[in-house]
Amino acid sequence: MGPAVPDRRAGTVDLVAACRAFVSVGERGSFTVGAAAAGMSQPVASRRVAALEKRWGEQLFERAARRAVLTPFGRDMLPAARRVVLAADVLEQDALSARRKPWRLAVPGVCSTLGLARLVAEAREHGIVLEPRVVQAPAERAELVRSQQVRAALLAVVPDEATWTVPLGLAAARDPDVRRVYVETLRVGRTAPDRPRRIWIQPEDDVPHIRDPLTRLRDAVGLRPSQLRVAPDLMTAAAEALASDDLLLCSPAQAAELALHWRPVGEMAPVRGFALAAAASGDPRRIRERLGGAMARCLGADPGADPGADPGADPAARTAAHPPHDGGAGTA
Repeated sequence: MGPAVPDRRAGTVDLVAACRAFVSVGERGSFTVGAAAAGMSQPVASRRVAALEKRWGEQLFERAARRAVLTPFGRDMLPAARRVVLAADVLEQDALSARRKPWRLAVPGVCSTLGLARLVAEAREHGIVLEPRVVQAPAERAELVRSQQVRAALLAVVPDEATWTVPLGLAAARDPDVRRVYVETLRVGRTAPDRPRRIWIQPEDDVPHIRDPLTRLRDAVGLRPSQLRVAPDLMTAAAEALASDDLLLCSPAQAAELALHWRPVGEMAPVRGFALAAAASGDPRRIRERLGGAMARCLGADPGADPGADPGADPAARTAAHPPHDGGAGTA
C-alpha cells in the first residue's frame, strides 16, 4: 500500500490554530499537557492535529505510543509549524499596535474643549486613539498634513468642496433687537469719533473665501479700513466684542459659548467649509465614517445633533437659535 495522498479538500482547516496545537503537543510530548498549554481542550487539540494529518497526508504522531511521539514526518514539519505560529503571533501584535497607534488630528481653534472631549470619547468607543492638536491658522494645519507631522487635519475649504459647512454671522455683547445685522449701518461720518464700531475676524476665517468678500463689502458700503480687523486669536476677538460695541464674526455655536447675541449678516451669507484631509500614508475614510457626526458637532456644523445640548437652557444659545422677528430690515 503506497503513501497516503494529501486531501486538498481539507482546505477549511484553521492552519494557524492547527499548527499551534501541533507545536504545543509536539514540544511537550502529551496531548493533555500540550492542549492545556495552548489554551484548548484535549479533544480540540486532537481534532486539529488530525485535520493537519488529513491535509498533509501523513501522520504527525505515533498512534501506538502512550505518549505523543513524533513520527519522522512530524519531526520534519515541527520547525515549519513553529514559524507559522510565531508569524501569526507577530501579526496579531502588529495589528494591536496599529490599532493603538494615536491618530494625531490637527483641528481648528473654533473647536471648544467640550467638543474636543466628546470627539475623543466617541473615538475611544470605536477603538481609535485620537490626539487632537489645536492649530489656529488654517494654512498651518494644511502644512502639518503635507509634512506628515499629523495623520490628518480638518482643513478650511470653500463651501463647494466641504464635507461640513458652518454659517457665520455677527455677534455682540448687547442684544441688537433686530433680525439681521447690516454692515452698512456701521458706517460713520467724517466727524465721527476716532473709534467706530469694528468687525473682528478670528484666525479661522482669515481665508480668501470669507475675508475677501467681507473686505469688498466694507469698501462698497463706505466703512473705514480699520473697521474690519483680523484678531491674532479667538480670545482677543471675543474680548473686544465683550468689552465694547464691536462685533465678532462667528458661528451660532461660538456665540452661544461666549454668551454673545448672534445674527446673520444682512448683505451676505458667509460660510465656513471644512474637509478632512490625511497625510500621504493615511486614509481618512475610517475616521470620517465613524466620527463624522462628532466632528460636525465639534466644528459647530450641526449643533442640534448633540442630544445633550439644550439651546433653551442658555439665553445666548436661545437668542442664536431663535433671533427676534421684528419684520424690518434690521440695523446694527
